[in-house]
Amino acid sequence: MGLTRDFFIQLSQNQLLNKGAKKWGLKLGAQSVVAGTNIDEMIVSVKELNAHGISATIDNLGEFVYEKSEAVEAKEQILTVLDAIHEHGVDAHISLKPTQLGLDIDYDFCLDNLKEIVDRAYGYGIFINFDMEDYGHLHPSFDLIDELSAAYNNVGTVIQAYFYESEENIEKYKDYRLRIVKGAYKEPEHLAYQDKKDIDRNYIKLIEYHLLHGKFTSIATHDHHVINHVKAFVKKHDIPTDKFEFQMLYGFRRDLQLELAKEGYNFCTYVPFGSDWYGYFMRRLAERPQNLTLVGKQVFNKKTNTLIGIGAGAFILGRMSKRK
Repeated sequence: MGLTRDFFIQLSQNQLLNKGAKKWGLKLGAQSVVAGTNIDEMIVSVKELNAHGISATIDNLGEFVYEKSEAVEAKEQILTVLDAIHEHGVDAHISLKPTQLGLDIDYDFCLDNLKEIVDRAYGYGIFINFDMEDYGHLHPSFDLIDELSAAYNNVGTVIQAYFYESEENIEKYKDYRLRIVKGAYKEPEHLAYQDKKDIDRNYIKLIEYHLLHGKFTSIATHDHHVINHVKAFVKKHDIPTDKFEFQMLYGFRRDLQLELAKEGYNFCTYVPFGSDWYGYFMRRLAERPQNLTLVGKQVFNKKTNTLIGIGAGAFILGRMSKRK
């Protein structure tokens, strides 16, 4: 499984394949896990979720942003998404990556872009979640949150369970709305747990801590074992349902998403959209290779789609082998 995870992480970081994926559209199989390529399509998807009592956190997909013009374009797109959420009255908030807004270009430039987004969201009463990326961006992202939260109370972030320092970070940010995840990047052994059992153990530990001491906990998992553990834990400790929510990715375990919402739990679906879907899609497969099976069941159910999926997969494998 470790080799499979490393393989998909390598794919996610391949800029050549990322560019090619934009040309392929969503034919690789991502059409089942990406809620369209534009805002109109995304809003339709969110309305469908809302109709089932499910809220959404919206991710305007984007990778490898190193030009100011690209960061400004991403900012304007996110501002338009905020306007659309407000105008359509949908139950949704925003998840964003600081690197898409210019963190790799200039810290102050990124901060200015984020201020504009957070300020408009604040006016609409919309929450902004800062997705966390690799370790190299971890502390600059926390710095951005610290600066923005001095003036705004509608920001939160993500704690990644595979980092050794995550326990310290969850304590520091316990008064924030936090999403707890396992982690989707390849990190060195001196910074992060490598063994799945260690990551899973720390993941549960962080969830329990924030449920008991934190403001609001978003539990991001597709694992029914974790979900059942949380159900028993909140019942044992009399934790009200308005203190937490379950989160899953758009297109994954749809039946379980609907089931949890029907049971009365707060449920939020992570809804990515846009043409720059490739890196996101590969990291989802890296996080949990079983996701490839889930996608396969949902996407490759016709001969045509099967052939497209096999052909695209063979193309990627071939390109990777040539690069070695």
